Amino acid sequence: MLATPSQNRVNMKLRIALILLLTAPALGAGKPSFAPEDVFSLAYASNPQVSPDGSFVVYTRNFMDIMEDRRRSNLWRIDIDGQNARPLTTGAVNDRGARIAPDNERVAYLSSDGRGVQIFIRWMSSGETLQVTRLDRAPRNLAWSPDGQWLAFALLVPSKPPTMGSLPAKPQGANWAQPAEVVQRAIYRADGAGRLPHGYTHLFVVSAQGGAPRQLTSGDYHDGGSIAWSPDSSSLYFSGNRNEDAELNPSNTEIYRVGLDGGDVEALTDRHGPDNSVAVSPDGTMLASTGYDDRVRSYQVTRLYTMNSDGSGRRELLPDLDRDVSRPRWSADGEGLYFAYEDKGLTRLAYVDLSGRLTDVTGELGGLALTRPYTGAQFSLGGNDTYAITRGDALSPADIAVGRGTEPPRRLTRLNANLLDYRELGRVEEFWYRSSFDGKDIQAWVVWPPGFDPAKKYPLLLEIHGGPHAAYGPHFSVEVQLFAAAGYVVVYANPRGSSSYGDAFGSYIHHNYPSEDYDDLMSAVDAIIERGAIDPDRLYVTGGSGGGVLTAWIVGKTDRFRAAVVAKPVINWISFALSADYAPIFSKYWFPALPWDDPMGYWERSPLSLAGEVATPTMLLTGEEDWRTPMWESEQYYQALKLRGVETALVRLPGASHSIAARPSQLLAKVSAILEWFKRYEGESGD
Repeated sequence: MLATPSQNRVNMKLRIALILLLTAPALGAGKPSFAPEDVFSLAYASNPQVSPDGSFVVYTRNFMDIMEDRRRSNLWRIDIDGQNARPLTTGAVNDRGARIAPDNERVAYLSSDGRGVQIFIRWMSSGETLQVTRLDRAPRNLAWSPDGQWLAFALLVPSKPPTMGSLPAKPQGANWAQPAEVVQRAIYRADGAGRLPHGYTHLFVVSAQGGAPRQLTSGDYHDGGSIAWSPDSSSLYFSGNRNEDAELNPSNTEIYRVGLDGGDVEALTDRHGPDNSVAVSPDGTMLASTGYDDRVRSYQVTRLYTMNSDGSGRRELLPDLDRDVSRPRWSADGEGLYFAYEDKGLTRLAYVDLSGRLTDVTGELGGLALTRPYTGAQFSLGGNDTYAITRGDALSPADIAVGRGTEPPRRLTRLNANLLDYRELGRVEEFWYRSSFDGKDIQAWVVWPPGFDPAKKYPLLLEIHGGPHAAYGPHFSVEVQLFAAAGYVVVYANPRGSSSYGDAFGSYIHHNYPSEDYDDLMSAVDAIIERGAIDPDRLYVTGGSGGGVLTAWIVGKTDRFRAAVVAKPVINWISFALSADYAPIFSKYWFPALPWDDPMGYWERSPLSLAGEVATPTMLLTGEEDWRTPMWESEQYYQALKLRGVETALVRLPGASHSIAARPSQLLAKVSAILEWFKRYEGESGD
């Protein structure tokens, strides 16, 4: 469709703004500030895998392809003493999901060159590579059998899509329209994937020497969760949802067992709630898993469990740990478990023995979010209880660090040293403050611009995380550093409802969002203003997803901000609950009733209900293929502000999903548009 003259003007302004952003001079003297073009030089590590003998680590090295505007990934190997670092795969492809064979000599992985995803095995010493599969669908969740003979994986098994009626035969050579698509599933599309193919995910095994894969599970169920082998390689344990109401209760997963011969599937758990991340003890007598008893709340703490391998004797191992746990891994002696948990914006690695005694190992995990300062990290456990983590901090994305037992980690890589050591980054400072609503302690961080001079007055940018049950922390963020490099003091906080502070804190906004989280955020702004370096007449606010909800809520509650950018928001809870990709989840867990039973309850929490109070110039920014917070949410708010005469703009990113900054140029377009919008309403400095 041809663009209108006004659209062309907007597009031209955004292109000019991006050029200005790319060529903007660095603030201050000495090292240059972090700049947009630096994004294409960033790298970060993920998916560390420690060898079974504990002598080396294989990890995924992620980088940016400036010519194709894509994130790419290859596999690297490094000894645990930091020596012999070298690539295992190369090229502008995506190699990921590595798993090291029990013999320490082979590594299986998934590779995609744009024509499909396949399983490969590479011999470590010779470099010889075998393409194991030639599938027409993407496998996932690779797992080696302990005897090294088999690889298990999950794969979609297609089913025939439904039809409605029939057409007469099409004449040969006729050019008819595409056939109608019939939708009968509650979840038929997903953000980042679009229309979901018809079928069910099942478990397969394939010989490590190649050949035809063999299907182990079947039926109208999804068996695509975590996979673990029994020590004798005779059976698989996995998480899945084989309940009759799986379509409307997709999170109610169980732990199952199936033999390598593909016999009957045995359910080992039966509670209402998720059971995931199954891990088998070294002697095969016990299982560990994560989950919770579902209380139908938007936030519920994920807990750690053990049980006998037949499903009996189940118990919660850390009932007093009020934090979300993930990825349990058995120690070599089977006397305890390593696991990760989130605490106050950090991801921690810990060890617990079977009596429930907890030992913290390190809180240095992080660095995977990259664009914004979210928590998030990975670890693995290998021979001799050697662990590897993704190590990140406020000034660097994820590297690889290793340790043994409960010893602190040693950093093995510095993937961005040649770039970030020669940039002046915004200094990140943690602070706590009290909410004006009830005096509750809230954690936050402030990022001071490069070359910060406390004698000057700076504009303040409040950046709000999504979720809303998620958490920011002292983690590297491209967006925050670019905002700081543009001269803004950036503040971000974890208001009530954020994860990593326990069940009560996360549940404050249950059936109550947005609400007093607004007061928490305003108090963060006030706390920084009180420190004296902020011009109170130059305040700006932005946030994405749940942060977009709160940004739209804020401008409906106050006019203290000069400008706002609402990214990928929910504006109308009714339209969202009935059209987002996981509709069966949102009404059930976020509201006490269905929309038609309590329409005012949905309306009162909708930012659209406050549109009549908005005076702040407010831009909206959303991906055109976003199915989590669909474009029509932004369109409703844009038109509402237009009808009221409020200065507004709608920035649509073609091809972008809810992960709006997945491609490097989309990330830069987002930052550029936000800075351009704020610049239009910067006003006079209060110096």
